Amino acid sequence: QVQLVESGGGLVQAGGSLRLSCAASERTIYTMAWFRQAPGRVREYVAGITWTAKTNYADSVKGRFTISRDIAKNTVLLEMNSLKPEDTAVYFCAADRSLQLTQRQGDFDYWGQGTQVTVSS
Repeated sequence: QVQLVESGGGLVQAGGSLRLSCAASERTIYTMAWFRQAPGRVREYVAGITWTAKTNYADSVKGRFTISRDIAKNTVLLEMNSLKPEDTAVYFCAADRSLQLTQRQGDFDYWGQGTQVTVSS
């Protein structure tokens, strides 16, 4: 059972940057991803990365967000630049044992508790 803990959320002005971190309880080669859920909206895919560092992004964050991982340190990072008020959400880290680069929430086996990101206008 892999445990995931997110950190790095906070309040930032529009145009600013934040870096989220997800720490896994053990070394894993699972596919890792970030999802987010804004108030009153369904949780949506943000970005994902395989153990071979293949990445995928939602169209809404392409060119602004970068996902990376350090397998040796059991961490996954999400660098968020040019933040917009519509990026405001709780951001969740997730792990998928299948190793595939999937966007489907149901494919992910482990989830963190989330970290709040608020972007003011």
